[in-house]
Amino acid sequence: MVPDPVGSGGRLCALAEDGASAGQVTAVDDLAAEVARLEAAQAPRWVWAATDEVYPWLLDRGAVRPARCHDVKLVESLLLGQEGRHRRPRSLGAAWARLHGLPEPEDAPEPGADDQPVLFAADRRHLPQDLDPLAALVEVHAAQQRRISGGEHPDRTRLLCAAESAGALAAVEMGRDGLPWSADAHDALLTGLLGPRPAGGVRPTLLSELAGRIQEALGRPVNPDSPAQMLPAFARVGVHLTSTRSHELRDVDHPAAALLLRYKELSRIHAAHGWAWRESWVRDGRFRPEYVVGGVVSGRWATRGGGALQIPRLLRSAVVADPGHRLIVADAGQLEPRVLAAMSGDKGLAAAAADGDLYAALARNAFAGDRPRAKIALLAAMYGQTSGEAGQLLAVMRRRFPDALALVEAAARTGEAGGIVRSRLGRTSPAPSADRFLDETADPGDGASPDRRAARSWGRFTRNFVIQASASDWALAMLASLRRRLTAIGPEPRLVFFQHDEVIVHAPAALAPAVEAAVTAAGDEARRLVFGAAPVPFPLETHAVRCYADAK
Repeated sequence: MVPDPVGSGGRLCALAEDGASAGQVTAVDDLAAEVARLEAAQAPRWVWAATDEVYPWLLDRGAVRPARCHDVKLVESLLLGQEGRHRRPRSLGAAWARLHGLPEPEDAPEPGADDQPVLFAADRRHLPQDLDPLAALVEVHAAQQRRISGGEHPDRTRLLCAAESAGALAAVEMGRDGLPWSADAHDALLTGLLGPRPAGGVRPTLLSELAGRIQEALGRPVNPDSPAQMLPAFARVGVHLTSTRSHELRDVDHPAAALLLRYKELSRIHAAHGWAWRESWVRDGRFRPEYVVGGVVSGRWATRGGGALQIPRLLRSAVVADPGHRLIVADAGQLEPRVLAAMSGDKGLAAAAADGDLYAALARNAFAGDRPRAKIALLAAMYGQTSGEAGQLLAVMRRRFPDALALVEAAARTGEAGGIVRSRLGRTSPAPSADRFLDETADPGDGASPDRRAARSWGRFTRNFVIQASASDWALAMLASLRRRLTAIGPEPRLVFFQHDEVIVHAPAALAPAVEAAVTAAGDEARRLVFGAAPVPFPLETHAVRCYADAK
């Protein structure tokens, strides 16, 4: 499918299973209407250059929400990664140029919140002027099908591409539908935290008061927003800091440290989710973020501003369902440890995962009932912590859960040697870059060369990548399944929020039980698709609430 850059028409071409053209090109005056007709009759998998460009165009013109698509730009990114070419441009124009041995044009930067997008840039950017964009799309898609079929695990790659593309559909829809946001509740929260809304860009009342108290505690005028002023001011009172980061301040026994911690917390809320933020991102009672699918190398999403993936707990009371509706909040607890259990096939860890609270079961089995120590041990295994108590606990993990530790340690060795690792469905880590991944927190006096320290740092990255990226595989498969199941319930339930282990559905209260059942079924379907017969449950805890804050 290629929409016309002007008007409401476009052109369509049916494709065979291998991606080759299977019929005449059809030009239509009303592409949205034709999409609705074909969706009802055939429910095809739509192939287009980029969902984030084509799909909003269709929705603007009243198109129905398609069940499936193949996003050439996102699939190209996944396939380039599998081929060890992460940093190559992924647009349709770049993919077509590679097929023909031509120089690859660079992708344009992702647009920011205030940028005006170029209509169908992914369709037409850098293509020769005399080349038909639809012909280029068909050719590139067919080549992608050949690359998928010729890969090591074609079935897994097909599932990954389908889930990534379905995620792109959901991302556009969630941005359109928006998360219900109460301006009144938001105002009340901000006023209680910061004082009345200030005018002229000055600090809110409570921030100004905290700034004054910090100055009093340090005995001199300072700007709490300036580390260059704060570090010398602390040094003068005998507190030597390397930064004003929160983790350092928490260990400081001086009244100014506690005041600065509170100031930083409230200042972040004011900057990231304050009144100016609401004016930019909340419209018609809905927070409407712009999600970037696959925005992180592990497959997690990002956003083009707005902070959709980091709504502070303090502000969740502003997320309020419409009258007669509920927010069905679903959270996949202990997701990454369960992924490790499923991927490694470690029987002991799988048994702990099947026992509800994985950390509690781990504690009973290996750490004398000490849940906090069990959690530290498992996180040390996944993130490569070896210092202090974590190193001792890691030795226990290695003895009791050898298959789980073998998986992550093999991934770490691969990374240290400069290799790449893969998620369960085949998402790959990028090639190492010493200047980017050098562990700046490592002790230079440990005797290791800078190259060795960089290699170890990269090994810690690949150790966790196999887990985090496989968690993204599961989450995207769950999201695609849930989207399909909600459509079957009816037009009312709408996905309105997603991050790596949590979704929110907005639905009429009467449909809440059906939505909760759909969430449970989607999680189990994703488990089967991604991990096969692995005896590890991936429970999604659901809460049907009026206010997001009540779900936690």
